[in-house]
Amino acid sequence: MDKLEIALWSFPVLLLLIGLRMPIGLAMLGLGIAGSILVNGSPLQVMSQMKSMTYDTFSNYSLGIIPLFLLMGQFATHGGLSKALFDAAESWLGHRKGGVAMAAVGACGGFGAICGSSLATAATMAQVALPELKRFGYSGALSTGALAAGGTLGILIPPSVVLVIYAILTEQNIAKLFVAAVVPGLLAAIGYMLAIAIYVRLNPESAGHRDPAPMADRFRALFRIWPVLAVFTVVIGGIYTGMFTPTEGAAFGAAGTGLIALVNRGLTLEKLKASLLQTASSTAMIFFIVLGAAVFNTFLAFAQLPQEAAAWVTDQGFGAYTVLAAILILYLILGCFMDSLSMILLTVPIFFPVVVELDFGMAPEAFALWFGILVLIVVEVGLITPPVGMNLFVINSMAGDVPMGQTYRGTMPFLISDLVRVVILTLFPAITLFLVGM
Repeated sequence: MDKLEIALWSFPVLLLLIGLRMPIGLAMLGLGIAGSILVNGSPLQVMSQMKSMTYDTFSNYSLGIIPLFLLMGQFATHGGLSKALFDAAESWLGHRKGGVAMAAVGACGGFGAICGSSLATAATMAQVALPELKRFGYSGALSTGALAAGGTLGILIPPSVVLVIYAILTEQNIAKLFVAAVVPGLLAAIGYMLAIAIYVRLNPESAGHRDPAPMADRFRALFRIWPVLAVFTVVIGGIYTGMFTPTEGAAFGAAGTGLIALVNRGLTLEKLKASLLQTASSTAMIFFIVLGAAVFNTFLAFAQLPQEAAAWVTDQGFGAYTVLAAILILYLILGCFMDSLSMILLTVPIFFPVVVELDFGMAPEAFALWFGILVLIVVEVGLITPPVGMNLFVINSMAGDVPMGQTYRGTMPFLISDLVRVVILTLFPAITLFLVGM
């Protein structure tokens, strides 16, 4: 068996290990080490490389953004910003058909602007929104489906942990990627709300009625979300205008949300300890996956799989959009079995060298930004696709009395919305890139 065959066989073995519930970081690390030994034939050389690879991976300055964004989300939760966002959205939208579910989606989008994690967004907003959805007679399917889909906005609307990882892997500008994600993120939120509006008209019994809130209450609720707007403006605006680097912007964001939580008396000493421990735990999990992917991708590089794949695609003469469509479809399939971060770390080092050689009629940097947003959207869809959609499990476990089958059915309208959005953004790259061009 030559080295290319070894590399190709590693993928079904990896999926098998994932299916056996082995942690994906450990599976990639073990396969990467074993594959490198088989390809190089020298265990000592591989073990020696592990020392420098570990240091080189974690000494990347940009990785410091990840724990800071996660900490920002923890502080935002304790500062009561999640409830303020939902109250504001509910006061303006709650009286419409499906309005409370729309408010949940809108609040997820707002919280995603100060939290770079989908799971954290979904779990935090579910604590606030699920009781209200139940109180106003919303079905379990619509309630859990809307919150699971809304949680995906946490990694699409900047700041986004997944976008940071993509930027590091492809050596792209983090600030430009954040700006490129703004319009697709807003389109996602609007698309989810339209899906709710259509769903409740086709299934009137799935949503109850809420009386309109007085106009004075609406403006008071709107005023209470000013800290969210302030943090988002300072972080994203400061990064894009060059006032500070993305890592410095994340530090400003974490400090700002921490101060807001302290002023709102939501950040006690116990909650501060809990926030730091949860941030450390999440960061350790992410960094271990990053290390496992680095080792696995090094093995694939030794086997020359990315180069061989790029050469094969070029020799076949496939059209650029045909290759792109195949990659996006593969991401949708992988999303049924893998989490978004693992997919990005595993596949981008293979797919990016392939697609960057194709002619899409745009500059290399513009293509890298556009491709990154498309990849982000399709891996985000994996968070709400059965059987391993992480958001589905988080929301369903918090809902308690809603069968998992209902949660699966509740996500169908939002999956359709996602697919329509992918097609639109693929056919019209200018939608993603025009803010960056400005």
